[in-house]
Parts: sequence; C-alpha cells; structure tokens
Amino acid sequence: MLMIDFFDRGAERFPDRACLIDDKVTRTYAQVRARSHQIANAFKRDGIPPGTKAAVYSGNSAVAFECLIGSVRAGGVWTTVNARNIVSETIYVLNNTETDLIFFSIEFKDTIRDILAQCPTVKWAICIDGEIEGYPNLDAWLDGLPEISEEVPRTLDDLVIMLSSGGTTGKPKGVMVTQRNWEAMTLLTHHLLLHDHAIHLVVGPMTHAAGGQAMTMMAMGATHVILPGFDGDRVLDAIEQYRVTHMFLPPTAIYMLLARPDIRERDYSSLKIFLYSAAPMAVDKIKESIEVFGPIMYQGFGQTETGINMTWFSAEDHMRFYNAGDDAMLATCGRETVLARVEIMDDEGHILPPDTLGEIVVRATSVAPGYYKNPEETEKAKAFGWHHSGDIGRKDKDGWIFIVDRKKDMVISGGFNVYPSEIEGVIFSHPAIQDCAVIGVPDEKWGEALKAVVQLKPGAAFDEEDLKEHCRKSLARFKVPKSFDVVDQLPRSPAGKVLKRKIREPYWAGKTRAV
Repeated sequence: MLMIDFFDRGAERFPDRACLIDDKVTRTYAQVRARSHQIANAFKRDGIPPGTKAAVYSGNSAVAFECLIGSVRAGGVWTTVNARNIVSETIYVLNNTETDLIFFSIEFKDTIRDILAQCPTVKWAICIDGEIEGYPNLDAWLDGLPEISEEVPRTLDDLVIMLSSGGTTGKPKGVMVTQRNWEAMTLLTHHLLLHDHAIHLVVGPMTHAAGGQAMTMMAMGATHVILPGFDGDRVLDAIEQYRVTHMFLPPTAIYMLLARPDIRERDYSSLKIFLYSAAPMAVDKIKESIEVFGPIMYQGFGQTETGINMTWFSAEDHMRFYNAGDDAMLATCGRETVLARVEIMDDEGHILPPDTLGEIVVRATSVAPGYYKNPEETEKAKAFGWHHSGDIGRKDKDGWIFIVDRKKDMVISGGFNVYPSEIEGVIFSHPAIQDCAVIGVPDEKWGEALKAVVQLKPGAAFDEEDLKEHCRKSLARFKVPKSFDVVDQLPRSPAGKVLKRKIREPYWAGKTRAV
C-alpha cells in the first residue's frame, strides 16, 4: 500500500471522526480527505507533475498537515523543512533537496522573498494561511476545484518523503524515503500502537518524529491534537482536555515536565502510551516518569534513515525491571522489533558477540535507500550491507540492546576511551540538574579533558565541588569531569538531540579534534 492509501483507510472507516485539531480548527477525516483531493486537482491543473518535491514551510497546524497529505495524493514527495530553522538552514535544505514547490505560512512573510531568491529550483510557492502580494493564497488556489481527484499511479519504489538528517555532526543530508519504507513503518506502528480510538498529542515539529508518528497512525483513525510547540502548561492541559491516549516527547521535554512543581497534581488517567525517544534518557528520570505518569512508559530506537521503533521497550518490561529495582536493565532501549534486525558490528564488518561494544547496525525494510545525490555518504552508511547508525552500543545474550553513546562523541582522555552518556546519567541524578552534556575539551596533559555543561533546575544553586563529589561516588576518577560550565539552555536539534558539535565549537576553535 502507498502512503495515501493508509490515510484513505482511516478516512473510509471514520469519516466523521476528528482527524486534526489545532488552535483554529477541527477537521474531520472526511474534510481532510476532500481538501487533499482539491490540492491534487490543483497540481494537475497547474501542470505540477508526480514526483514534484513539495515542502511545507510552517509550524504545526491542521492546514500544514492537509498540504502534506494533498501533495502526497498528487504523487508529490514531501520535503521536510523545519519552521524553527534559521533562514540560512532553510535555504540549504531547499537547495540540497532541489525542492520544486513550497507551501509557506504567513509567519514567514518577511523572509520568504529572500529565501526563494536563493532557491532557484522552487517554481511554485503558495501561502497557506494569509495574503502576500505575488503569491497565491491556498483557499483561492483551491477555490471551485472538485473534492475528488483521479488516482495518480505510484509504485512502492517511488520516493514519498525527503527527510533531512538531524545535522548533529554536520550539514543535514537528504534522506530518501520510499513508499515501501513507509509501508513497513506504518505496519510496525499498527503492530505496536493500535488503539480503538487513539487521541495523539503532536508536540514536536511535524517535520520530525511527531509528524511521522501522526501520519502512520492515520490508518487506525487516530485523532491528532496539534500544539504549535512544547509548552508545559499546554501539554498538561491538552492531556486533560482531550483525554490524550498517545504521546511522544524527547527526553529533554520530559525533564522539563518533571521539574514542574505541579507535575504530580494533574490527571494522566487517559494516557495509554507515553513514548520517549530521539536520545537516551537518564535512568533516574525513567523511574521518576513511571512514578508520575504511571506504568505507561515506552521507548523505541530509530533514526531518520531507519524509521521509528527498530527496537521496542514496552511498558510491561519497564515495570518488570522497575519493580525488581534493576536500574541496569532500565537503561536498555529494548529488543529488536518484528520487522528489524539490529546487531553490533566492529569496524571491519564483523557481527560482535554478546556484551561487546561496537556500532549499532540495522537491517529493515524501512531503512532508506540512501542520501539524495550523495553516493559517498550513502556508501559509508551502508558498508557491509547494513545501515550504520553512528551509535556505540552492546547487545546482551537475551537480545536487549543498550546505547552507550554516539561514536563521534567518545572522548579519549589520558589514553582512556570515555563515553559521556555514562557520566551524564550520574550528573542527571543530582537534584539541582535539569539537563546536561559532557564533552571533551583540549588539554595539554590529557589530550582531552572532560567538561560537563549543565542546565540547572529553576531556583537551584550551582556548586561545582558538590557536583564533582556527586560524580566521585559513582564514577572512576578518570571519568569525573575536570570542570563544569552552566548555561541557560543546551543547544538541541528539532528532534530533541543535544548538538554537541555546537557545544564543542568554542572550546575547539582553531584546533583539530581526533575523534
């Protein structure tokens, strides 16, 4: 089945059910389907061919999802452009993916002309929610068009999405996702998340995991409550108001929720699945989440290139390890799911035995065929016939997989290989810490010295010696950070991953890092 077929399955079964709810409108499945047919008819009328790469340059909204669905119905390829990017990043992504058409929000009225002037491949631009001279307004563009369109033939090997990689280690790459990849992701979502009437809270950018999760859940007739971004008050209010059943948040957002003084006073009884992903989560925070939200915590490991949930750590397994007091097992990201094979590999391409550190590699139908017009990076990512995640991990004899750290984040200090995530887990357990990142900085004696960059909880005081003593109780001496810096906010990607390259930059200016 194609991506649009899965949406139509939900619309056929639940035409009168709310599909998209945002601050302005509530759209039923029937209404969204009709709108998507109109968009497909507009493509045909204007000679916009199948295979056109269409970006939706907007924050989270119902109309943005409608443009996405309509583009896919017309045989287009959805190009993901995050509305939170700075202008130069947006220009880079549009040019790197050779985007042809852009649906844009009125919020970008002051920059859209400059952006398009530097993006020569963009031939069509439509404003989705306002009037800007020189660009058609979406409502006027669709006015009078039929609410049914001819089916556009596509195959399972055709592209349907052009994602941008996270950019945590460099410039984003265009990740090519086929209809076949999407079919596998949707089947896996149904296997893991099926619910009679899922009420799904969309908090993160729709261009990343939150949007992908929403689209895969449409075949089951899920209702998607769309927030413009993360705001603790709004998240908790929406859970209570809409009786949310499914929610995904990256760990950093969960940490912010847990730091709220009223977090244990709200009603979470409707929640069935609270999924955390995008980055490892500190064990102490996992335990606190179970205590606050209940036995509903789930984790899946995946990447832009592999699709979501290559591994799965169920609520039942969370509770089994929690009740047994087994903190070591709470650090797992689960076992491989039915549609994926996940192994640990060395640099020579050998699958490693249990409990041996190496790179996490994946084989699955959902793995993207490669990077757009980038054969060198595609070849690297697919060495030895596996997708290389760039994550260091291990797999125990029972198949449980543990992420140790990003391969490029390993610190070599005094001849020792040090994985920052272990240290970060200890620092997270300190009551003053809301968020942290450990990096290596230049040091004449050690080569690299460990530095912890921390974000304090509201009202907490910074005491470097107290933090070092806290670390000494759980870590070998060579793993204790030599220094601590305090920041108001750690830089993160839209998917919630810490951008350690940005944290390292000022410390390594003019120097070359070995790793």
